[in-house]
Amino acid sequence: MPATIKDIRNETGLSLATISKYLNGGNVLPKNKEKIEAAVEKLHYQVNEIARGLVTNSTRTVGVCVFDVTDVFTGIILHEIGLQLSKLGYGMLIADASNDHKREERNVRFLVNKKVDGIISLPVAGSSDVLEPAFTAGIPVVLLDRQYRDRSLDSITINNRQAAAGAVNYLIKNGHKKIAVICARQEYTGRERYEGFMSAMEEAGLPVPKEYVFDGTHSMEHGYSSTLKLLKLKDRPTALLSSNYGINLGVVMALNEAQISYPEDISVVGFDNLLLSNVLKTELTVIEQPMERFGQKGVEILMQRINEKKENNGILENDGHINIVLSTVMHMGKSVKKI
Repeated sequence: MPATIKDIRNETGLSLATISKYLNGGNVLPKNKEKIEAAVEKLHYQVNEIARGLVTNSTRTVGVCVFDVTDVFTGIILHEIGLQLSKLGYGMLIADASNDHKREERNVRFLVNKKVDGIISLPVAGSSDVLEPAFTAGIPVVLLDRQYRDRSLDSITINNRQAAAGAVNYLIKNGHKKIAVICARQEYTGRERYEGFMSAMEEAGLPVPKEYVFDGTHSMEHGYSSTLKLLKLKDRPTALLSSNYGINLGVVMALNEAQISYPEDISVVGFDNLLLSNVLKTELTVIEQPMERFGQKGVEILMQRINEKKENNGILENDGHINIVLSTVMHMGKSVKKI
C-alpha cells in the first residue's frame, strides 16, 4: 500500500500542516525539512500531483505546442526545454500539430483542459485566435521562432530578414548576380526570410525573375522538386538561398541526383548548422541559429510569467511583452564560389 502523508507524520512526529506545507513548495525549518525528506525517502512516498494541483492551483506542468515534432530544429529546442524544466521540477506535455492549424487548435484546448501552468508554442497558425482558450484561462504563453501579426505576445525569435539579407549580401560580395530562393512564404519564418532576400537584391539593384522564386513549404520535398525545376531553367542562377534545414536536405539530394557540383556549378547558402552541413563532402555555408537558446530563454520568460501570476493572486497581467531577438552567425562552409 502506498505511503501517505499520515505515515510521514508518524515517522517524523511533525504536524500534518508542516508536512503539507513543505510538500506543496512552502518553506519550513531546516531541521523539519531534513526529517520530512528522510521520511519521504524511507517510505518511498509519491506526491499525488493531481491532489496537490487542486490545492496549489498549479500542476507544475508546461504544455509545448510544436508545428512538427519530426522536424530536427523542433527536436533540438524540445530537448533543451525539457532539460530546463526538469531542473525547475516541472514536467512537459508535448502537443504535435503536424503542420495542421486545426489540430493545433485541438492541442491548445487539450493543454488548457490539462490545466498546464504555461504554454510554449512554436505555432502553425498565422493568427493568435488559436490560443484564445489559453488567454481566457489566464495561462501565460511564450512564442518561439515565430510571431503573430495580429497580436503581440512574449516571444523569442531571430531577425529572419536580417539573416537572409546577410546571406544574399555574402553571395553578392562573391560576385553573384543571378540568385534564386527556395522558401515558404505562408509561414512566418519563410515569409520573413523571403522579404530579407528581396530587400538585399533590391538594394543591390539586382533583378529577381519570377522563375527564380520557388515558394512552397519548409520541407525536403519542396527543396528537392524546386531544385530540379531550377536546374532546367535556360538562364540558370549561379547561386541559391535555401530558407530552412528541410529545404537544405532536398536541395543537396537534387543536386547529387542531377550530378551537379556545388559550388563549381551553383553556389548554395542555407539555414541551420545541423548534421547535414558537416557530413557532406562539400560543407555547406549556413546561417546558424542559437537553437538551444530558444529553449533556454523560452523557459526563463515563461517561469517569470508564472511567478508573476502567483504573486498577483492568480491573475495574469497583460501589460507589456518581452520580445527577445537572438543573434545568428554565418557558418562558413565551402559551398560558395567566388566569380
